Amino acid sequence: MKTPAGLQALIDDGVIDAVLRPLKSGKEASVYVVRAGDEIRCAKVYKDMAQRSFQQRVQYQEGRKVRGSREARAIGKATKYGRKQQETAWKNTEVDALYQLRDAGVRVPEPHGYVHGVLVMELVADAEGSSAPRLGEVALSPAQARDYHRFLVRQIVKMLCTGLVHGDLSPYNVLVGADGPVVIDFPQVVSAAGNNAARTMLLRDVNNITAYLGTSAPELLDTWYGEEMWALFEAGDLHPDTELTGHFEHDESIPDIDGVRHAINDAREEALIRQQGRDAAAEAD
Repeated sequence: MKTPAGLQALIDDGVIDAVLRPLKSGKEASVYVVRAGDEIRCAKVYKDMAQRSFQQRVQYQEGRKVRGSREARAIGKATKYGRKQQETAWKNTEVDALYQLRDAGVRVPEPHGYVHGVLVMELVADAEGSSAPRLGEVALSPAQARDYHRFLVRQIVKMLCTGLVHGDLSPYNVLVGADGPVVIDFPQVVSAAGNNAARTMLLRDVNNITAYLGTSAPELLDTWYGEEMWALFEAGDLHPDTELTGHFEHDESIPDIDGVRHAINDAREEALIRQQGRDAAAEAD
């Protein structure tokens, strides 16, 4: 295939040897399957974003550290240079998060370098060696759903213990590799301690995974792992190997101003309705 403009510099520098095929294209990046020596990897080419997109990112950027004082001032003033630095910082965040999470034992793609604004990383493959499907594209048995839920909750705990919240976790940014689920896409990752919306995002992350896997294993819908892990995190008692129960006693005297509880209940009720529909269809057959 014709080499995309964003990858030619990597070929010229010998970082990769060839571009094999496109893998995925989204609003913020295009991902390609590439060859580097004898290794098959993927390369994430970030797209330049408009000002409108920056405004949508504001909630994620709170609490992030900027690498230089000049860059921080420029971003604060929203100058042309500042917007460019903001774009660079957005991309760097995912790269930094991958290295940090990989070191912490979180199952994320192994990064192989960030060159000319392109992230080269592990190509997650399934048991047959093909590109791994997304979790939302895979039919699961109840046992598999329970195993995947247990594993992904543990990954979220490990992330939180490093001070990070994914911020946009769903069945569509989890890949099902040969060795199990792999969490991907981290440009919107937030600081657990520095972002006022971190709790809301964490609960949303856990709920998105629970609501989806709960369609295959409905008992998961009665668990409250997000609330439990956040309470332990706030108390300083959460560790990567902390055993969670999924139970949590809600203080009904304190109003939930975030509306998170209602959103969680709504999503879980929707998941139950979908499961009931599947059960009814199965009985009809």
